[in-house]
Amino acid sequence: MFTKILIANRGEIACRVASTARRMGVRTVAVYSDADVDALHVRACDEAAHIGPAAPRESYLKIERILAAALASGAQAIHPGYGFLSENAEFARACAEAGLTFIGPPASSIAAMGSKSAAKAAMEQIGIPIVPGYHGARQDPDFLSAEASRIGYPVLIKASAGGGGKGMRAVNSGAEFSAALVSCRREALASFGDDQVVLERHLRRPRHIEVQIFGDRFGSYVHLFERDCSVQRRHQKVLEEAPAPGMTWTRRAEIGAVAIAVARSVGYVGAGTVEFIAEPHVGQGGAFFFMEMNTRLQVEHPVTEAITGLDLVEWQLRIAAGEPLPLAQDELSLTGHAIEARICAENPLQEFLPSAGRLLIYRTPSASLFSPGPVRLDSGVREGDAISPHYDSMIAKLIVQAPSRAQALAQLDLALADLHIGGLQTNVAFLRRVVTSRSFALAELDTTLIEREREVLFVPPTLPRSWAVAAVAARLLADEEAPASADVWSRRDGFRLHGVARRLLQLEHEGERVSAVLSYLRESGHELQIASGTWLLRAQGLGEDRFDVTLGDQRARVAVYRDGARFLIYAAQGQTSVLSIHLLARARQSVASGGRLTAQMPGRVVALLVEAGQAVKQGQALAVTEAMKMEHTLTAPEDGVVSEITCVAGDQVAEGAELLRLRPSSTPV
Repeated sequence: MFTKILIANRGEIACRVASTARRMGVRTVAVYSDADVDALHVRACDEAAHIGPAAPRESYLKIERILAAALASGAQAIHPGYGFLSENAEFARACAEAGLTFIGPPASSIAAMGSKSAAKAAMEQIGIPIVPGYHGARQDPDFLSAEASRIGYPVLIKASAGGGGKGMRAVNSGAEFSAALVSCRREALASFGDDQVVLERHLRRPRHIEVQIFGDRFGSYVHLFERDCSVQRRHQKVLEEAPAPGMTWTRRAEIGAVAIAVARSVGYVGAGTVEFIAEPHVGQGGAFFFMEMNTRLQVEHPVTEAITGLDLVEWQLRIAAGEPLPLAQDELSLTGHAIEARICAENPLQEFLPSAGRLLIYRTPSASLFSPGPVRLDSGVREGDAISPHYDSMIAKLIVQAPSRAQALAQLDLALADLHIGGLQTNVAFLRRVVTSRSFALAELDTTLIEREREVLFVPPTLPRSWAVAAVAARLLADEEAPASADVWSRRDGFRLHGVARRLLQLEHEGERVSAVLSYLRESGHELQIASGTWLLRAQGLGEDRFDVTLGDQRARVAVYRDGARFLIYAAQGQTSVLSIHLLARARQSVASGGRLTAQMPGRVVALLVEAGQAVKQGQALAVTEAMKMEHTLTAPEDGVVSEITCVAGDQVAEGAELLRLRPSSTPV
């Protein structure tokens, strides 16, 4: 076994490989760019080497810099992770020439599968079923257009050297073909440096089934069962699960045998994934077609680990070190069901536009890191880290395992509800809607699921305004609690010897201004009043910014995180609401004991909105002051009559200066 390896990657996968290496007693070397100086994967490894600027082409894709770092550190092998150089035959070849072991397949295997067109042509020759299409070298637009017509629309244009949905377009008619071809080629050239494409018949509601395989240097092969990766957006996977729902053991063995035949045909060694596109009822005999082989560890490998109880990175290390496969096919077993959700920094409501920024809030469910458990989290970031525009938008992978698929679905929904990320847009709420959608719950899986369920999936998360205000009130009350030992004069919780203290709040919720009055009722709790009604409010802190809130006769658990004047609220239903709050004024003395309303801070009286003797309603604006270049509106804490005004517009007033007096409507003149 190796004593030291270099991990030629970053983020979650680098941390995940380092975790297994540490358990096996293998030392690790991280590489990092200028953008990743303080990244978690750098801390996760025993050593680290700087390899260049933030841009991947100047750092993580620079073969010579990575090899130099490995040789300087004394590493014996390089693990490429996934992405970057993991499927680069030149890199695998360069490792061998430098005397370093590439923890992956031979360069010849990578090259054989590196071109989709060449791979499909080769598979067709050995009898592997492929989707009807064109996979040749001729690439002039008129010829490709004619081939598309021969295949029959709809067709799929795919970058020959690509993956991850880049350089891929579905075309429904000949009129769309030319523009789609130009777009695919442009994207393929930018992503892979190669604008060659292949054409395939586009199956309307296909499933995406893939089989995890392993081979060793002694010619032995096994498959570790299949995964269903049908739920996709922009041709990229969103949710993956194992085993594939509806798959019989007979059909599983058939697909597994084909996957092994593919691997054997190219002399494969190590971990790989053979991907198939299939008819919806593939598990009961529907057709399946070879699509491609990924010559690396997949993002979704944890679901296979969950159902087999194996560590696939450990298998990679052992096979790369020259050991035989740890188990034979008949020694492998499958237990329960596992699902993985990819947590990404993106906005589903804007066509999944990537989002960059700092993780102001990153609170994760109770989960095991990189290891088996009912809930597992594979992540390469911490709270406070930045999600850089230079790299992939994936923040983490959330994996659950349970005895049945129904239980795994319930477990995943709970785990997603307990994952709180703030500071940038994420797909967490969207994932919850997918998981609880009818199609996913019933395992009606195909690559069109997200589009079919669009009406229920692309809905902005909402939180009733009353609950949003109640959550903010709960946090404010917790923030101002005094120690139990404090005397009554030190308390900031609204205690009054006489009368009722009220706090006037002005919020901005979903772009709209909201005024609220929080009354301190002492023994009986608090009262919250906004335009839509008045409720008795009770709030109990549960620790870690979490509260049990009762509003009237309804109860809910919420998490409330504060960032200055902004509050991020996560309700038990998984809904998120971001509020901006400005404290306007608090009654220095109850209305019942004098009704003196005062300025909250030093400033200038901008306007008086009422006159002496005027009847006013609770929440009605009475005066406007200006302080720190912001206007603050003083509102009536309850119904009453303005008994006296003690200032005029334009006055400069000190903090606590009396502006007007208000008597309750029931008080005699």
